[in-house]
Amino acid sequence: MSRVTIKDVSREAGVSTATVSRVLNQSGYVSEEIIERVYAAVEKLNYYPNHVARSLKQDKTNTVGIIVPDITNTYFMKISKGIEDVIQPEGYNLIFCSGDENPEKETELLQLLFEKRVDSIVLATSGKNTKQVKKIVQAGVPIILIDRKIEDDDLILDLLAEDNVKGGYGLTKYLLEQGHTRIGVVNGSLKVSTGFDRYVGFKKALNVYGLKEDPRLIFNGSFTEEDGRKAVDYFLSLPENQKPSAMISFNNSMTFGLLIELAKRNYRIPDDIVVASYGEVEAAQLLKPPGIITMKQSPYTIGTKTGQILLKRLLTDSDEEPMCELLDPVLVT
Repeated sequence: MSRVTIKDVSREAGVSTATVSRVLNQSGYVSEEIIERVYAAVEKLNYYPNHVARSLKQDKTNTVGIIVPDITNTYFMKISKGIEDVIQPEGYNLIFCSGDENPEKETELLQLLFEKRVDSIVLATSGKNTKQVKKIVQAGVPIILIDRKIEDDDLILDLLAEDNVKGGYGLTKYLLEQGHTRIGVVNGSLKVSTGFDRYVGFKKALNVYGLKEDPRLIFNGSFTEEDGRKAVDYFLSLPENQKPSAMISFNNSMTFGLLIELAKRNYRIPDDIVVASYGEVEAAQLLKPPGIITMKQSPYTIGTKTGQILLKRLLTDSDEEPMCELLDPVLVT
C-alpha cells in the first residue's frame, strides 16, 4: 500500500492542498466546518505529515544527534538523559547512536546524522575524526563535545567534560597516602583524551611522591568490561613479590569486569586487594564490606549543561566563542 499524501487528504475532504496545509499548520483563516472535514479525512486515511519535506522548507528538523562510544554505559546514558530533559520541552528530540569506540563507525554515524539534517550533534569521540567534524561544522551544523576533547588548535568547539588529570591524580594520591606503592593501573585507550589525561594524573601523583612508574604494573585497555577481566588475569599472573596491593581502573565498565573476575577468583575487597575506580559502578554496592574507592562523576549535570548550550546555539543568534567547562570529580572512600 502506498503512503497517504496530502493530495489524498484534500481529495477526501473536498478542499485544496493549500487549505489542508493551513489547517494542519494552523496558519491563516479556515472555517470550522472545513477544519472538521480536513481532520475527519486525516483520521479516516491515517495520514501523517511528511516531516522530511517540512524540514527542507523550514531548514530545521528539531532533532539533535548524539554519538557516544558505548550506549550501554550508564555514564553516557545519564548524560543523554540530562540533555533530553533540557531540550525536549523546547520541541527538540534526540537521535541516539553508539560509536562502539570505533573511529570508522563514528565517521559513518557523523555522515548519517549530517545527511539526516539534524540541527546539531553532540559527540563523545573515539578520536581520529577531526576532518569529518570540521566539514560538518563548516557546513553550519554545531557540534558540542562531551567527555572527550579533540586535540586540534584549528578546531575550537563547545566542550563539557571533567578534569580528568585532576581526577586521576586524586585517585592515585589517595592510594599512595594509604601506603600502597605497588598500584596496578587499568588504562582506557590512550588515544582518547579521557584515557590519556587520567593516566597523566596517575603519573603526576607518582612524581609528587617520588616514585618511579613500573611498566609491569600498567595494563592498557580500551574502556571495555573485558579489559577489566584481562587486567586481573594479567596482574595476578605476576610473581608474588610483583603483584599489586591495589588496582586503579580508569573507567567504570572496566571496573565492572575487574570486580567480576576478582569475585570469580574469591578475592575479597578490600581485604585481599584494594580497588579504586574512576566512575561509579552500581554493582559495587553489593560488596561486603561495602564499596570501593571511587572518583564520582556528574554525568547528569554534564548533560543539563550541554542541553543549555544546545538551546543557546539553536534558538538564538549568539555568536559567542565556544566555551569549555571542566567539572571536578569527587573522591568517595
